[in-house]
Amino acid sequence: MDSSILIIVLSLSVLISYAFDLFSSRFKTPSVLLLLILGILTRQATEYFNVQVPYVNSILPTLGTLGLILIVLEGGLDLELQVDHLSVLRRTLVASLLSIIGGTLIMAGMLYFLLNDSFYHCLIAALPFSIVSSAVTIPGILNLSSGQQEFAVYESAFASILGVMAYNFLLLSRNSILGAIWSFTRDTLAMAIISLACCFLLLYLIGRINHRIKFLPIISVLFLVYALAEINHLSSLLLILIFGLFLNNTELVIRGRLSRILKNDLFEKELDQLKNLTAEGAFVVRTFFFLILGYAAVPRTLLDTDALIVSILFIIVIIGWRWVTLRLTYRGIPGSLLWIAPRGLITILLYLNIPEDLRLLGFREGIPILVVVLSSVVMMVSALGDKSVKSLE
Repeated sequence: MDSSILIIVLSLSVLISYAFDLFSSRFKTPSVLLLLILGILTRQATEYFNVQVPYVNSILPTLGTLGLILIVLEGGLDLELQVDHLSVLRRTLVASLLSIIGGTLIMAGMLYFLLNDSFYHCLIAALPFSIVSSAVTIPGILNLSSGQQEFAVYESAFASILGVMAYNFLLLSRNSILGAIWSFTRDTLAMAIISLACCFLLLYLIGRINHRIKFLPIISVLFLVYALAEINHLSSLLLILIFGLFLNNTELVIRGRLSRILKNDLFEKELDQLKNLTAEGAFVVRTFFFLILGYAAVPRTLLDTDALIVSILFIIVIIGWRWVTLRLTYRGIPGSLLWIAPRGLITILLYLNIPEDLRLLGFREGIPILVVVLSSVVMMVSALGDKSVKSLE
């Protein structure tokens, strides 16, 4: 492909995604849904004109991983560990745990009944669908009350971390539960220590680097440590979350003489710059991930009757179990918060990374995209209905 054409395509993709973002905030339509539809339509157009787009399936997992790192970092940079937030932090943490554990067990039981494969394989297949997507949740909660928004943001941030940790634990438990518990505990503690050491080092670099290019090298260091930890099967996302929380809550751990060494007078301004860079990076990566995901989707797999039935059953389980978890953890009437349970990038990424020998036999390939689409539609309908009620009032 000619370089000028490629530049035009990439630029138009970002601009269209930005327009979708503006459209979604106004008309309550998830931009992820629009990007997927655009990707599917683009595939039809390229096939009609006999244009080949190379490396689609190999690019997708890499983009998903980059997007996941940036989304978790963005979530960590938004979380404030203040005393008056401890209650909601505790409740959202419990809500995330209940959502992942209960949702995984119920959907795995359903798959075991339908496909009669190993229950362990059913657990691996079901877990990605139990994780709320922060990338889709945050843009879709503008019509909620401040308390509901806070709950949804914290819950989705915790869900990403806990979901990946649970996924890694399941992979470790392939041969032995006791061995998996020991390995998981050891690796998590090791990762926490490594994360804190990296936090102090990176905070020191932020305060000492005077070059105009400052944050890209630091983010690159994060990516590097993440990849090395991932190769060694450590809870690498824990590093990203701890770094984000550390920077946004330095006043809790950096005090007195240590503050003079590790922080400078411009730290708050620089932190805002890092937040903006992370948010815009996550936006760009998310744009191309869902566009390429839509492009890679095979239409006949999305029209498969069995895939559609299982996807609808998954949505019913997701909403039904969410009602239970909110009743146990949310103070007040959940209202529209009940329907804010979208699946997104992390669901697709974990599903794509399931090892071939652990794949569930008979599981339809179109189910992940259909669940992402249907959960986004549920959220959109809820937002539109809430908007209509408010306009009548």
